[in-house]
Formats: sequence, structure tokens, C-alpha cells
Amino acid sequence: MYSKPFIHDFIKKIDIMQTNNTLDTPEDYCGTTYAAKMLGLSVGTIQTLVEKNELEAWKTQGGHRRISMPSIREYQRKHNMLTVQAEARDNRLRVLLVEDDAVTRELLRGYCNRSNMPVDCTAMSSGLEALIDIASIKPDVLITDLDMPGIDGFELLRILRQNPLFNRMTSLVLSALTQEEVDAKGGLPEGTIFMPKPINMDWFNGFFTAYLASRYMDMPAQETAKAPVLAEV
Repeated sequence: MYSKPFIHDFIKKIDIMQTNNTLDTPEDYCGTTYAAKMLGLSVGTIQTLVEKNELEAWKTQGGHRRISMPSIREYQRKHNMLTVQAEARDNRLRVLLVEDDAVTRELLRGYCNRSNMPVDCTAMSSGLEALIDIASIKPDVLITDLDMPGIDGFELLRILRQNPLFNRMTSLVLSALTQEEVDAKGGLPEGTIFMPKPINMDWFNGFFTAYLASRYMDMPAQETAKAPVLAEV
């Protein structure tokens, strides 16, 4: 279980991002995993860039590294990376996957990477990583396991539900827990979608197809014309 100061620090970060019109503030940061995704580099390379002072970073009292988003954007500008990557993600469905089991995590991430559907999936192995980066990712859909060490899926969902920044985010839970076990731990926030493990990939594919179709129906006509054509894997 993580300390109240950590949770308070996370909530403070979310509040700052809600009240500022720009993300370029001293409090604007992300974790190593998301920095690697933004730059298209490995986590090891990100750590090397930090050691070379090419990216600004610091560690919390708990030893968790946080990287300045302004320094990431400056690195992108310096290497002509910003425009290309930003445009590539503009019309894609932003998905944050939180799963501690490496096999399941890679299975779902691989699905998103192979899919012809416009899905941009960021995969993380812990609730802690997700809390550090979720305000920067701003996911449309959160997919999370429940039974994880440290900040589990129950606590992750409850923390996020406390903040209106995530009111429109769809939450999909993947778990081997029975309904009785879920209820014994306090249940899930209202509106959470539950899918039992083992994962039915046909259902998973159908979920994204339906979600994206609904999303495009809600778009203005001029934006719908630019939307990618949906296709299954």
C-alpha cells in the first residue's frame, strides 16, 4: 500500500493540469515508460539521456524517477520529432493498459499493434506507473487488472473516480476474480465494464469495434470524413 503523501502528490498533479491552459509547467512530468513511448526509444535509452542531462529528471523520496515533459518536448523539437508523433496520435483511440502479468500484457499490446483499428495503446505493469503517467496520456479507455501488487486495480479505479478529469474515460476491468471476490473487496465503481479471464479475444475485438463506431457517430461531419475506416484484426 502506498502512502497518503504519494496519493496527495498525484491528485495535486491532476488539479494543476486541470487549471492550466498549457502543460508546460514545472509540475508537468511523466514516468520513464511513457517518456520512452513518446520518443520511440527504449527505457534504457531514456535513462541514458537523463544521465547525459539531455532530459531533465528527478527522483521522488520513494525512488521513482519523473521526467520533465517540457524537456521531452524540447528534445522532440531539437530532433524534429514533435510534429510527426503528435499527428500520428491525434485521431487514434488512446488506451492505457495496466496489467502485471507479462504474458497477458504483451498479448493485448500485440493485439493493439497488429490491429487495423486506430488504437494507440500504452502498456504498464503497475498501478503506480499508471498513476504517474495517466494525466499526461489522457486515455479514452483504461484497461486494468484487479489483482496486482502495490496499488491494485480496485485502488487505481477509486483514485481516478475521485477526479472529474477522468469522468468521460471508459474503464474496462480484466480479472480472474469471481463476482463474490470482487464484491468482498468493495466492488467496482459504477459504469465499470467487467470481463472475466481468460480473455476472449473475439469479445475484446468487438469491444473496440463498437466503441470506435460509437465515437465516430458522435463526431461532427467534417471530422467523421477524416476518420480512419474500421477494420478487424
